[in-house]
Amino acid sequence: MTRAAALDAPVKERRKKTVSLDKKKARAGWIFVLPFVIGFVLIYLPMIMESISYTFNKVSWTALTGEYRLEGVGFANYREVLFSNSEFVQNLLTGMQQLVLDVPAIIIFSLFMAVILNQKMVGRAVFRAIFFIPVIISTGIIAEINASTAALNNYASSEVSTGNNAQGSSSATELISAADISNLFSGMAVGGELVSYVVDIINNIYNIVNRSGVQMLIFLAGLQSISPAIYESCSIDGATAWETFWKITFPMISPMILVNAVYTIIDSFTSQNNTTMIYITQQFTKANASSEQATTMAWIYFAIVILIVAVVAGIVSSFIFYQRKDG
Repeated sequence: MTRAAALDAPVKERRKKTVSLDKKKARAGWIFVLPFVIGFVLIYLPMIMESISYTFNKVSWTALTGEYRLEGVGFANYREVLFSNSEFVQNLLTGMQQLVLDVPAIIIFSLFMAVILNQKMVGRAVFRAIFFIPVIISTGIIAEINASTAALNNYASSEVSTGNNAQGSSSATELISAADISNLFSGMAVGGELVSYVVDIINNIYNIVNRSGVQMLIFLAGLQSISPAIYESCSIDGATAWETFWKITFPMISPMILVNAVYTIIDSFTSQNNTTMIYITQQFTKANASSEQATTMAWIYFAIVILIVAVVAGIVSSFIFYQRKDG
């Protein structure tokens, strides 16, 4: 054996050990997820396939025996839902418009609060807990109570308020109006769309704060993973706080922006207050409901959600900065 071969032998042995260690970690990971995989294949996958088959069939029930029979109709259910059911399409468009409003506002607010709560100050842990409390309150039975209360309030206001009274009642519940924002931006060349967007965000601030807790924690984890040495180098070079944020902080936490964007989109589309979710649920539960069309609505909704997540992830991914760690 030559001297060069003798020197290369330990390196090859280390590489083999590294590969074997990675394989062991991969096997351990599969062992941990194996119960979920087995449960998904044996329980959930047959249910999913049966649900998809409903969308291409017409279900007829036999009341005496409790049996049902499927009659193939092709894409008739999809055509009925998309082109004949205007209420479903309208609810879907309303949900997407609300998504365009909510997602940027939630991400910007959670990032702003994460940057503030990441600073060294007295009672920092208490402030973090305060901003996360709405996440706990908005789950479980409390969420059901809030949803029921909101539904009762909306029903009562719609019954009592008519004509001019309805307009006065709705404006009374708003924090600010479009006129206030127009007066604020009177000296600027600002369009009506921006004024309306700002008004909607401010009047929806309670909902935005309630839904920003998880995103704030994710941003905090990303901020705490940035090495303090980077900030010390910026300070020595004379960089301002504004420059440090846009040149260091923002690029370093850009992967967290993608995570929060995907999480917020899914959370918005699956929220109990989402108009489309409420409508689809009502189609399942109402009398003389068409289960195959309700199932078709659910799968169309699922496909649209996946498409929006893929588009947003593709757009945001092009601006993400990943730090390289040399091993």
